[in-house]
Order: sequence, then structure tokens, then C-alpha cells
Amino acid sequence: MFLFLFQKPDLFRTQCLFLRLIPQNSPARNILKFLVLPSRMFLVLTILLLWMSGSSAASFNLTLPHQHPDPDSVADELQRTVNASVWRRQMLSESKDQTSSCLTGNPIDDCWRCDPNWAANRQRLADCGIGFGRDAMGGKGGKIYIVTDSSDSDPTNPTPGTLRHAVIQFEPLWIIFSADMNIKLKYELIINNFKTIDGRGANVHITGGGCITIHSVSNIIIHNIHVHHCKPSGNANIRSTPSHVGHWGLSDGDGISIFDSRKIWIDHCSLSYCKDGLIDATMGSTGITISNSYFSHHDKVMLLGHDDKYTQDSGMQVTIAFNHFGEALSQRMPRCRYGYIHVVNNDFTAWEMYAIGGSARPTINSQGNRYTAPVDPNAKEVTKRLDTAETEWAAWNWRSEGDILVNGAFFVPSGAGLSTQYGKASSVEPKSVALINQLTMNAGVFGAPRYNVGQGIVYQGFNGSNGGDDNSDGDDDGGYGGNTTINNNPIYGNGGGSNDGYHGMIFKGDGYRSSSLSSSSNLCIQIIIILYIVKNYSSLSTL
Repeated sequence: MFLFLFQKPDLFRTQCLFLRLIPQNSPARNILKFLVLPSRMFLVLTILLLWMSGSSAASFNLTLPHQHPDPDSVADELQRTVNASVWRRQMLSESKDQTSSCLTGNPIDDCWRCDPNWAANRQRLADCGIGFGRDAMGGKGGKIYIVTDSSDSDPTNPTPGTLRHAVIQFEPLWIIFSADMNIKLKYELIINNFKTIDGRGANVHITGGGCITIHSVSNIIIHNIHVHHCKPSGNANIRSTPSHVGHWGLSDGDGISIFDSRKIWIDHCSLSYCKDGLIDATMGSTGITISNSYFSHHDKVMLLGHDDKYTQDSGMQVTIAFNHFGEALSQRMPRCRYGYIHVVNNDFTAWEMYAIGGSARPTINSQGNRYTAPVDPNAKEVTKRLDTAETEWAAWNWRSEGDILVNGAFFVPSGAGLSTQYGKASSVEPKSVALINQLTMNAGVFGAPRYNVGQGIVYQGFNGSNGGDDNSDGDDDGGYGGNTTINNNPIYGNGGGSNDGYHGMIFKGDGYRSSSLSSSSNLCIQIIIILYIVKNYSSLSTL
């Protein structure tokens, strides 16, 4: 089509056609409408601006380079995977095949747990991902790094054998633990590219300052870890790679903070009692799956999106699957801005304010979840549009399909189907919610006790106060306590992996660091190009 137009230019027809390709809200569109330029020059200018504007019709997208072009297809594929896993379990059960005893229908767990020698093939887990984070490789293909030291005494020069020393390395690493550990961080733990933190075979708790920070990196897997009692820390120098120590400001006290990162998978973690969010993903992060995890005892559970003005989060795509949102949760399960969020086959026990909230027109695709409303008659609604008039949010694409609503819960859908940016929030028929118990039965860290309603949680060393020093070590731990003890026994026996430790590893050059143009920078470049071409149009028109 472009070649035809260059051969037979028609000024009015060409300009109208190309203006339709520029996004409606792009400043470049408004500028072009008022330019009277020779046809060929208009074509050159428009193609440049189309390339920079992030239109879905363009092949290049500088501002949203990592989003999946068809998010509905990812949702469809996830449901097909669940259906196949459930069907396989049913067929083997009917045939009395002993293999069926370890199958749950959960496609992630069934992918690796039935292998009696899983500990010798830990990295198979990287092939079991689903949803938008399914391409997260973690440390696949890298060496096994065994954490033998639970200390975190010097974040600028981590001791070999500590978790901090492992996560900052340049090369891909699959990180495991030699024994049960309570790792109390001094400052936030900054993870480098291509790392897996694999807690299987040990009972690993991460607490303290930070806690886990995934900042401008890719390919991270965090599996089978307790994350709790995280508090703000920082204004300190912290090593983020073997060759770089930088000053980091005060952290928010998130359990896991995902910032400007992609290909992230958080699986089978238990999160509670943090100062800010349990999991926050912001600043253009995308390609994220949060699965099989247990959330409890917290106010603002999960934030997806930086703020309503940060349009880079339009490319955020997150899968939330097979999780149990347990007791004493208030809101944000999740709270979304922009992006496409697939919430599928989760169990929402209760909430105090709402379950799923949002602003800035996110797409919410809710499928096959169980929403159990609280007793409060004023808090029965699953959804909440924040700081937005109904005249605006009525067009947002929020859809409920196959969800079961318990104790008076109700989901308020919106949108008229197709969305110009995300497409219709629809997929193959979700698996019956009657299987929610089966799919979420192992949510959280393997082997941890289920958190029965009304019993709460107590972690050893934390007294359950709401402030001050929780564990009598002289540090103000923030006091986010509870009252149920977590089992400290290892689930599968200690170790269980390769004996290749951190000794003798060969470290390579710096890893990937993603970057993106801000909206204001992009606009400035567009204006400069326009002015330059207008000024020199006579030479361009002779092309």
C-alpha cells in the first residue's frame, strides 16, 4: 500500500488515509492536520510519526516494546492448558493409573511435581510457566548456586554464600538453599537478570528492609518463598551487580517490588504483613505471572500501575492465577491502572473494601474465580472504579465470565466489547469454578499450614504487636504481627539439588537493562522532526 501511494500520490486522499493511522490522542495527529505539505513529504513525515506514536497499525512501538500484540490469545491458551491438565487427571483417575494420585489439574504443579526426581531436575520448573509471564527463564541453563549463609551484614560487599551475593551476579543462576533459613535483609534485595530463587526443599523466610526489588531487569522466577514483615529501608549504598554499588533512596516496604521489568514469574509464595504492598508492579513492567500464592493479613495487597498519568503502563500485561486471597485482606487484589489484567481461577476468601479496583481504563478479564463477600452489607461489590465518574468508566472493558459469587458478592461489568488497544476481554470457556478448591489447594509455600479463618498467623520471632520491636533484637521492625506459627520443617528434605556451589563460578559481562522513552521525550522528538522537515520541505519534495 505504501509503495502504491508513493507512485501515485494524491494529496487529500493520502493525507486522510495516513491521519487515520495516527492514534486519536497523539499530539502528532493534531499537528499534521494543520500542515499543508507536498504529498511525498507528507508521506515521509507521517510514516516517521506513525512509527513513533505507538499505533497498533505500526510494526514498531518504541513506548510499549514488550507487550503481547494479542493478549486475549494468551488468556485463551491458559484456559486450554488448564482444561487439558484437568482432563488428563480425570482420565488417569478413571483408569486407576497411580500417576493420577499426584495430579491436581493445576497445570503448573502437574508439570513438575509428579517427577520423583524433581530435585535433580529443578530447572524443569522454567518450562511450566503460564500466562503473560510464561517466557520467564529465570536462571535456566545456568549453574546451581547454593545459599549457605542467611546473613546480610554488608549490602555493599555481600559475603559469598549469601542470597544477596547470589542475586547480584551477572550470569544466569538457579539459586537454592542448603537448609531452612530466616533471612532478615538490611536493605532491599536487588536482583540482577536471569535469576531463579527456588525455595523448594527448605523453609525460607525473607523479612526486614525492602524486601525484594526487581528493578529494570528481565527473566526472574521467585518460587516457594515466605515474604513477610517487610519495612521501608534505604538511603544507603547497595550493590546491585559485582561491578556497581549505587545509592538507593528509601524503599516503600513492599514484599516484592517490580519496577520497569519484564518476564517475571512469582509462584507458590506466601506474602503478608508488609508496610506497603505485598506485590507492586509499576513503571512499564509487563509480561508478569503471579500464581499459586497465598496472600493474607494486609491492607493494600497488589498494585499494578504507577499512577494515572503514567501511560507507559498501558503495555502492562499480568496474569493472576490459582492464588488464594485469604483472611484479613482489605483491598487491591489487585488495583490496576491501564494494561490488560487476566484474573483466573483464584479463590477470594473475603475483603474489607473491595477485591478488584482500578482507574485509568484498565482491561479486567475475570474468569472462573470464586468471590466470597464479607458480612458487611456495604462491601459486597467485588469491583471498584476509583476516582472516576460512571460516565467515563462505563466504557472500560471489565468482564466477568464463569465466576461464582458467594454471600451476596456482585461484579459490576462494563464496556461494549472491543477495545481499540486491548481487544475484547474474552476467551474459551473457563474451567468450572467448582474445581477452585482443587486448583488452589497448594497455594502458598508447599507444606505450610492452611490459614484458617479467624486463627491468623504468627511467624517465629515476631510477637504480633502493631508497632515497635517485634523480636527483641533492638531494631524497630514495624510490628505487623499475627498469631499462627508457620511450620519450620523442610518439605522435601534439605538440599535436594546439585552439589555445585558458588565456588569456581565464572562471571560474565553486564546483563540486559531495559529502557524506554517517556511520553514527554517522545513528544519532543516528534516536534523536532516536524519542525526540521517543515523547514527543509523544499529539498524533501524533490524526492
